[in-house]
Amino acid sequence: MHLSRTITGLTGGGSDGWDLFLKARRMIAEGTRVTELTIGEHDVRTAPAILDAMHRAASAGHTGYASVPGTAELRRAVAERLTQRTGVPTTPANVIITPGGQAALFAAHRATCDQGDRALFIDPYYATYPGTIRAVGAVPVAVPTRSRNSFQPDPAEIASRAPGAKSLLINSPNNPTGVVYSRKTLEGIARTCLDHDLWLISDEVYDTQVWDGDHISPRSFPGMAERTLVVGSMSKSHAMTGSRIGWIAGPQDAISHLTTLATHTTYGVPGFIQDAAVFALAQGPALEEEIAAPFRRRRAIALKVLEGQNVVRALPSGGAMYVMLDIRATGLSGDEFGDRLLDAHHIAVMPGESFGQAAAGHVRVAMTVGDDAFRSALTRLVTFAQEIAP
Repeated sequence: MHLSRTITGLTGGGSDGWDLFLKARRMIAEGTRVTELTIGEHDVRTAPAILDAMHRAASAGHTGYASVPGTAELRRAVAERLTQRTGVPTTPANVIITPGGQAALFAAHRATCDQGDRALFIDPYYATYPGTIRAVGAVPVAVPTRSRNSFQPDPAEIASRAPGAKSLLINSPNNPTGVVYSRKTLEGIARTCLDHDLWLISDEVYDTQVWDGDHISPRSFPGMAERTLVVGSMSKSHAMTGSRIGWIAGPQDAISHLTTLATHTTYGVPGFIQDAAVFALAQGPALEEEIAAPFRRRRAIALKVLEGQNVVRALPSGGAMYVMLDIRATGLSGDEFGDRLLDAHHIAVMPGESFGQAAAGHVRVAMTVGDDAFRSALTRLVTFAQEIAP
């Protein structure tokens, strides 16, 4: 018996980018104490008040099948949030609730791409992007960015790969780089989508984590609301990673068809979790800022630790819970550097190569441990880089 080419080919025949992370987890399982600066998992868990709301909803009986596109209350809350934050009038009919942002990314590509269609995405990228595109039968096409340009996408590079493509996936604030796309960049991207009749899939799960500048949703530009699917999530904004609450916002017709897709795949999200999300959103920006504050603080710590040396260079981190470090002065690849750092100092980072070739020679550091532990680990990383640099 043979499995499908789709399922066996999700990684394109290579690594899925998680090798070093899995090595660190094996070391931990064997009893080694490792400082994990790998995945975007908050060190402070979901607020007790949100969990209490979830418990109340479950105890009250909201444990059966929930409405497939999402409860009316949550769709309304998400629509109001998007209207307020982006200026784009959004109704519940423009929103479908999904089991997290990853399911939303899959559904958005399933909605826009047919078998064999070219689907563009920006390199560096979150590790699941090309596999998500392959999972719907489309062909992933990377659009490279460059460290010297702070990994801002070049609309001309996108346009050069756009002929014959159906969609473009972007992510700002960006994982893995922490870069916030400028208005000029986003206007260029919007113009390219209009010129080449591309669907834009805009992953905005880090929209509450902006340290420099402003978060701009490209859905707000003229002519873009009807060709943009925005992916959002409670995971990063409210530390609800395990609750699996995400959404897609887009044209009403697309949301209607996505509801049909959900009926045949996920069949919705548990109602008691949706009720907790309604409660969480009702707490307003104050809770979102509380969740984001540790990462804003640790970004400042990182910049301070990196002062006064030139072996490890931080890329401008305008948002998200990561800093991207250029370690090419050590003469090592990101894979080699990360592997040696883990063996020598039991500090786990993600190699830039896990996120595409544009980030080769870099490592991504997740700011997801306490302030003192983060400062100590980053200081040891810099010292290690200085020791091994030619």
